[in-house]
Amino acid sequence: MVASNDAISRLLKPRSVAVIGASADLTKTSGRPVAYLQKHGFAGAIYPVNPKADTIAGLHCYPDVGSLPQAPDVALVLLGAERAHTVVSDLSARGTAAAIVLASGYAEAGDQGRQRQHELLEAAGGMRLLGPNTIGLVNLSDRITLSASGALESDELLPGGIAVVSQSGGILGSLLSRGAARGIGFSKLISTSNEADLDLADFVNHLADDEATRVIALYMESIRDVAKFRAAAAKAARAGKPLVVFKIGRSESGAQAAASHTGALAGADRMYDALFREVGAIRARDFADLLDLPAALATERRLEGKRVAILTSTGGAGTLVADSLGVAGFEAPAPDAATADKLRALQAGGPSVLDRNPIDVTLAGLQPQLLRRGLAALLESMSYDAVVVIVGSSALAMPDLVADAIRDCLPSTSKPVLAYVSPHAPAVASLLNRHGVPAFSAPESCTVALQGLFAHSHPPLVTRVDAGPVVRIDDLPSGSLNEAEAKSLFARFGVQGVREHAVADAQQAAEMAGTLGDKVVLKILSRTITHKTEVGGVAVAVPSAQVAARVQQMERDVRTATGDAPEGYLVQEMVSGGTELILGLHRDALGAALLVGMGGVTAELINDSVLRMVPPGGALTRDEATAMVRELKTWPLLDSYRGRPAADVDALVDAIVAFSRMASQMGAGLETAEINPLFVLPKGMGVRAADGVAVLRAKT
Repeated sequence: MVASNDAISRLLKPRSVAVIGASADLTKTSGRPVAYLQKHGFAGAIYPVNPKADTIAGLHCYPDVGSLPQAPDVALVLLGAERAHTVVSDLSARGTAAAIVLASGYAEAGDQGRQRQHELLEAAGGMRLLGPNTIGLVNLSDRITLSASGALESDELLPGGIAVVSQSGGILGSLLSRGAARGIGFSKLISTSNEADLDLADFVNHLADDEATRVIALYMESIRDVAKFRAAAAKAARAGKPLVVFKIGRSESGAQAAASHTGALAGADRMYDALFREVGAIRARDFADLLDLPAALATERRLEGKRVAILTSTGGAGTLVADSLGVAGFEAPAPDAATADKLRALQAGGPSVLDRNPIDVTLAGLQPQLLRRGLAALLESMSYDAVVVIVGSSALAMPDLVADAIRDCLPSTSKPVLAYVSPHAPAVASLLNRHGVPAFSAPESCTVALQGLFAHSHPPLVTRVDAGPVVRIDDLPSGSLNEAEAKSLFARFGVQGVREHAVADAQQAAEMAGTLGDKVVLKILSRTITHKTEVGGVAVAVPSAQVAARVQQMERDVRTATGDAPEGYLVQEMVSGGTELILGLHRDALGAALLVGMGGVTAELINDSVLRMVPPGGALTRDEATAMVRELKTWPLLDSYRGRPAADVDALVDAIVAFSRMASQMGAGLETAEINPLFVLPKGMGVRAADGVAVLRAKT
């Protein structure tokens, strides 16, 4: 079902709400929604529905949906799963735009629940559904609370520029209460939960157009429709609204039975990382970041560089921030001469030398006017891109004056200004946040906020190129290819293999070995045995005179280990003087991704690799492939490290682009592909695929 903007608009901003199964006891869960709508100032019509009550909270109560005076824009369904579908059908027949189903016992409860959820969706017909198993939604921009969350007991809910869409109901209340305590305001909070109909991407798409929303934060368990999520994220990016994602399930390996090292190295969580990078989403690594990042991004300030001034009156706290920033790659340079002169002129008897950062001028909280001037001097300086103000214990005596002093400097600059509240002073942090100054109680949170601002100000340029001319592959079998077939596939797209011969037995192997040098590599050929080394199916540096005997021994070893005989053997040249890399393709529900990293038998142990999504309908550019290689921690090994000959990085980049072309052209027909090792030879000598794995989807 395609989401209707009108239906979602009416869901988020209804003029009338029916509460089905409302209780006259407002302390019960089923009594809360009516109480909260009244408490927080909903200005529209409220229709409680309960056949056992005449009035609820002073409102006329209706016995059923059919007796309502009009079709409500939204219905909050508080009935159990065994009855909800019946009333949903009645609401749809009345012309209700959307229903919110709170009951559990649906898809999350197994096969019977999945069938029940299917019945619920069928009952909805053309009406949109939020949930089931949801806590509902809260629209603070318009004071509309369509939820039973106990967090709504709060007397003060702050409107603001942050929208939250969560696939977990409990998280909505958690963030709402945490935000209220910290002085952080929200525009909308939506729990999608089971997503029988409306999903996370539907709301991202809608919120991209919402004038009250400046940042969209997501609590994500999975993505139901990847193409729809990509499109919604792209729309948010075009609207200039940062997308912050906290994705749970980081411990999922996604590689329980990986057919290749690539599958094990990629994993489910790294695929999400690659997707988020492609769509420009900023990933929150810790749950606390799901508030800290949006709070900073909602200021809509740009961080052009990584030079940060730390203004402090307490040296220890300033050092904590400086250390955290330094670990993350930020700089804290000393003031330039002109800025130092301005700071010295602010107070008689002050420091004669300002040659370090944190900049301790004993200003913060003591004399707000001096704080204003000192902060203004740092913000005017061309030496700094942002300022972190340390708010010390002295601010406890006059928090309003300190908060006002910092706030007053904001209109004169577009640079980010953050505050680290050093003492435990939640009220001071809340006051600063309300004044538009992102305030944090941990130095690491300042770093996370600045990282998010920098990422949003410098999004990765993700471009694609045409996948190139069509390559013929219809002669290859489906399923798992043997090594020779896999390398034949790669060669068709431009990745050259080592010199080798496929042979049937020991005698043929001995005859061919002499054409490849004094020593050769021997391998079994098999479509079923992927990790050949583990079953004795690989021998390196075998003298030509010993090839026949070694092949016979290899056949015995493989039979003993697997119970099967090899299909044949490969006799390969020995390659020396190159750097061993791994180049692979991994495909899962999120799409296809390329992986490049340090390879060989220790690829998973070293785990130095970089992942990129293959753009739908295109291939990676050379610039993107080059960036992948340079991101490797072991990049210096390819770049003349300690006198090593420079590797043929241009040829490596060509191979990465070729793999992306192959992935794009073959699409879902290519399930996985890998070269390990890919020998990157000295500059000008190219690359060689020394091994190959490929699995092709069965032809239909």
